Amino acid sequence: MTDLQISLMALGSTIVVGVISYNKWQEYKAKKTVERAFSDEHDDVLMTPESGSGLLPMRARAEPRFMPAASDDSTQAHGELPLHSKPNHADGGAHASVAASMAGVAIEGQPLSPRIDMLEEIAGPKTAVLSPTQSPAQSPIQTPILSPITQPVFTQAPGASVPKELPVDSLVDCEIPLALENNIRGEKVIGPIQSLRHVGNKAVNFIGLREDGDWEAIQHGYVYTALMAGVQLANRNSALNELEFSELVTRLRQIADELEAEPDVPNMKSVMQSAHSLQQFITQYDAQLSVNVQAKNAAWPIVTLLAALERQGFDVRPDGRLVMSDGDGGNLFTLSTNVTPAAESTTRLTLLLDVPCVAPDRDGFGAMIACARSLSHRLDGIVVDDGEQPLSDAALAEIAEQVRSFYSDMQAADIPAGSIRAIRLFS
Repeated sequence: MTDLQISLMALGSTIVVGVISYNKWQEYKAKKTVERAFSDEHDDVLMTPESGSGLLPMRARAEPRFMPAASDDSTQAHGELPLHSKPNHADGGAHASVAASMAGVAIEGQPLSPRIDMLEEIAGPKTAVLSPTQSPAQSPIQTPILSPITQPVFTQAPGASVPKELPVDSLVDCEIPLALENNIRGEKVIGPIQSLRHVGNKAVNFIGLREDGDWEAIQHGYVYTALMAGVQLANRNSALNELEFSELVTRLRQIADELEAEPDVPNMKSVMQSAHSLQQFITQYDAQLSVNVQAKNAAWPIVTLLAALERQGFDVRPDGRLVMSDGDGGNLFTLSTNVTPAAESTTRLTLLLDVPCVAPDRDGFGAMIACARSLSHRLDGIVVDDGEQPLSDAALAEIAEQVRSFYSDMQAADIPAGSIRAIRLFS
């Protein structure tokens, strides 16, 4: 090996060592920089609103429900409605309020029905509810007028109407008429339509026009002169989207060919507008109320507790839910033990009312509060809000009044709480 080769090898080794050392030094500097940036000595501008960035704290997405607010001016997640506020430590009070903001929906299009066309006149401007500590001068701004939900008007057979009790409802479904070349018997229709019951998570239903002029769900033994398909425009999860609508149309045309029918497919853009409008309505009225029964002393054994709850009238469902029935096959409210099935005890019970799914005449809120009080007496507990503050009779009475107002708004929108329409939309 020559001196030149040795010199080159030494030089190469020196360069490699230098590069490695430099990279290690840069790595060390980057690590220290990250540690300093995320140390306790510095505020995170994304998480701290007071840092001057103007950004609000990040929070996880929550399902729409009446939830405790952090403060009177805290920003809530989309669709949340507060049942009660955490106590104001300045005055030591614990008050309940329901800020039921019914934001309006205004899009272009024809009114869905004469009933919905009257919404603006019926609803009028609504003032957001004051909490017990607010004066009129401190009241929030007025909420927008609830504008009518709109939907394209689809052609139907002359003189025919589709009652809202049917599985295809002009208020909540996109209706697609199917003109028949010849009258058809129900048994020839039932088979083909069984293959199209859902697109995505949206229900698809069919009805037929009988020879006597009445619409009904397709049945054996009847002859139909026209058919109509309906896909639900929206539900609690989402609005009908372009992909689902396209799938519906493709599959519906296949069924129509088999039945020798011609579907009158509406404009997709109009349908998407209607679906978005209805979804906004669902979001604004998707409310759940909860109260809690907290143990004063020792925790409650689960086995003993479940037996007591069944005696109280709760049904234990296979999925583990505890449900208070309304006596007619529906649910008034549910109860959670707030622990896993394997737990031996709990110190807290939560009763939950799905407000739009319970008819006003059932008085779901009153029944839930009466049950909570009964449980608190039997189990030596206390009725509290989510912040573990006792709920006074005055606070509960105020919430009950706001629930009645909430029901009145839903009635004005022709989607009464607890009705078939409401159950479909809020399922």
